[in-house]
Amino acid sequence: MSEAAPVSVRWGASSHRGARRKLNEDSYLASPSAFFVADGMGGHEAGEVASAMAIDALRPLSWLSVVSAQDVRDRLHVAHDDVSGIAAPEGRGAGTTLTGVVVSEQDGLPYWLVANVGDSRTYHLVDGGLEQISVDHSEVQELVDAGALTPAQAAHHPRRHVVTRALGAAARPDADYWYLPLTTGDRLLVCSDGLTTELDDDRIAGLLVAHAEPQAAADALVQAALAAGGRDNITVLVVDAVDAGPDAESTAPRATHAPPPPDEDTRPRQEEAPDRVAAGALEDAAPVAATTGGEA
Repeated sequence: MSEAAPVSVRWGASSHRGARRKLNEDSYLASPSAFFVADGMGGHEAGEVASAMAIDALRPLSWLSVVSAQDVRDRLHVAHDDVSGIAAPEGRGAGTTLTGVVVSEQDGLPYWLVANVGDSRTYHLVDGGLEQISVDHSEVQELVDAGALTPAQAAHHPRRHVVTRALGAAARPDADYWYLPLTTGDRLLVCSDGLTTELDDDRIAGLLVAHAEPQAAADALVQAALAAGGRDNITVLVVDAVDAGPDAESTAPRATHAPPPPDEDTRPRQEEAPDRVAAGALEDAAPVAATTGGEA
């Protein structure tokens, strides 16, 4: 694969355990070439370990200036195998969702490559509006796709937290991939569902537009989600393309589904994913709040 021209990005990251949880089971990776959020499931000594293991498995992507779909797929296989080996307490299975974006290329031009497993989300800010790139792997999304639920009904459905794919599930899940042309001025959002449970797309887009600096935007989104109830862990990455290089065209085509690298695995469906643990079932732990920004 030929390398695209160097891309300059700037980012902000913020994570909080939320207003009701005693533990932060989210983890994230933010580097010049790779941005991922993992939302762990399984409770104390399971969920937070699962998300951290998944992020650690993806960390080698940070060492690459241009990342391919095969690079991501290989690291996701490692992540799944690592998470599958966790001995979860009280018989609960450990697992984690994972979503994010890497700096990639197509025909020598810079592209974002979005990957997703589960119901954490990756968005693109387009003309002041929020465009969801990833597609949730959840029971309610399947009902929406089938026309049995509206998106508004899905947001309040009692099984909205049940995912159909997760790293660490009984069968190795396939991730979905999308290529998105990378242009100067792009702003992407990668987040756990602790953000989207509390804030609708219009509110999120408004805060992304209102705060030019990515770190300020990430902090504002987390604080707004806390103010709205903060019922879950909240993790937010805001990623800006500062310079996509001289050959990147702002009129490049819209996002397209990226074909996965050849693999003999069939796409599994987990019949019953472990639901999130209620805050009262967790041991007391100190609040977890982290903010960090970067530029490259």
